[in-house]
Amino acid sequence: MRGFGASRAALFAALDAPALSGLPAQPYSFATWLRRRPGPDYHVEVDGHWYSVPFRLIGQVLDVRAAAATVEVFHRGERVASHPRALHRRGHSTIPEHMPSAHRRHAQWTPARLLQEAAGIGPAAVALCEAVMAARPHPEQGFRTCLGILALARTYGPARLEAACARGGSIRARSVASIRSILQNGLDRAFREDAADRRAPPSHGNVRGGGYFH
Repeated sequence: MRGFGASRAALFAALDAPALSGLPAQPYSFATWLRRRPGPDYHVEVDGHWYSVPFRLIGQVLDVRAAAATVEVFHRGERVASHPRALHRRGHSTIPEHMPSAHRRHAQWTPARLLQEAAGIGPAAVALCEAVMAARPHPEQGFRTCLGILALARTYGPARLEAACARGGSIRARSVASIRSILQNGLDRAFREDAADRRAPPSHGNVRGGGYFH
C-alpha cells in the first residue's frame, strides 16, 4: 500500500464507506418468472395451483413472479395481483375483487352457455359439468375443467365422451385426467353398450310361426 500513501482502512473510509447503504429489511427472495394466459375462469396456474387475476385480463399474456412466499402477476410491467404462495396443489386462490358482480353479463362463458355446450354431447356430460361447477366455491372455477372435458370429444367423439362422462359420474370422477383415462383404457365401453341397448327397439320375433305368411 506504500504507493497509495494510505492504509486499506483509510481508503475504505474515504472511498467505500460513503457509498454503502443499509441492508434490505427483508432477505433476498429467489423467484421464477413465468408467462401465463388466464382462461375463462380468470385464474393462472403456478405449480398446479390456480391464482386469480382481474377478470378484464382474460386472454391477455401476463408475467408471473413466483417466489417462495408470494405469487405476483404483472401486466405490461404493472402489478395487477398478489397472492400468498399456496402450499397445496389443485386448489384456487381467488380475490373477490377479481370477480365483478357483472361477471355473468360480460363473460364470454357462463354456466348456462357451458351447460348448453355439454348438452350437445349428452345428459351425462351435462350432469358431470354441473357436478364440477357445484363442487367449487365459484362456478367459474370449474369452467377450465369442464371445457377440458368437452374438448375430449374432438379426439374420441361425442358418443364415447358421453359414455365416459356417465362412468365418471358413477365413480365421482370430476377431472379431465380421470375422464381421459376412462377413454384411453376403454372403460366407457359398458356404458356405450348400455346406451345402445336402451335405444334399440324391442325385438318380438315371428310369434305366429313361419307358415302364417304363406
